[in-house]
Amino acid sequence: MHMTDSRTIAASPEEVWSAILNPEVLKQCVPGCTEMSGNADDGFEATVVQKVGPVKATFKGTVVLSEMVPGQSLTLTGEGKGGAAGFAKGGADVKLNAVEGGTELHYDVDAKVGGKLAQLGSRIIDGFAKKMADQFFSNFQDAVEGPQDEDADADAIGDDAEGGEKKKGWFKKLVS
Repeated sequence: MHMTDSRTIAASPEEVWSAILNPEVLKQCVPGCTEMSGNADDGFEATVVQKVGPVKATFKGTVVLSEMVPGQSLTLTGEGKGGAAGFAKGGADVKLNAVEGGTELHYDVDAKVGGKLAQLGSRIIDGFAKKMADQFFSNFQDAVEGPQDEDADADAIGDDAEGGEKKKGWFKKLVS
């Protein structure tokens, strides 16, 4: 399966780049991630619990970063094994471009599944993969720039919302 999409994040390419390389950010963004360790140079190891249709599994896998051009692009290659449920492997080419108002993050993803997961059929798998990618990048955007719901921002920060200040994402708070 192949997916391509992009989104604009209200942060500089340098901030987005730092977030992509941070295991704590990645752990918060990967749906179902229970553990994440490692670093950008040596790769990351993760444990993810997911349910795809009737199949629920715990996947243990690795992600390696390569072809890194700081602040501009990288390639992620990963593989996860879910025991009897099967396996998932694939890669993503990620490109960052400075645009007015922030950074455009563009991604091209190729993924393959095998085992019981592959028996579910491409319609279920493709829909699940798209949902996971959308959820990851939505979580990533929230971590970097803060929630998009203005009402939630106003409730969360009280008088600051009236003063025109925007709530920062938790990653931005760390690097500020």
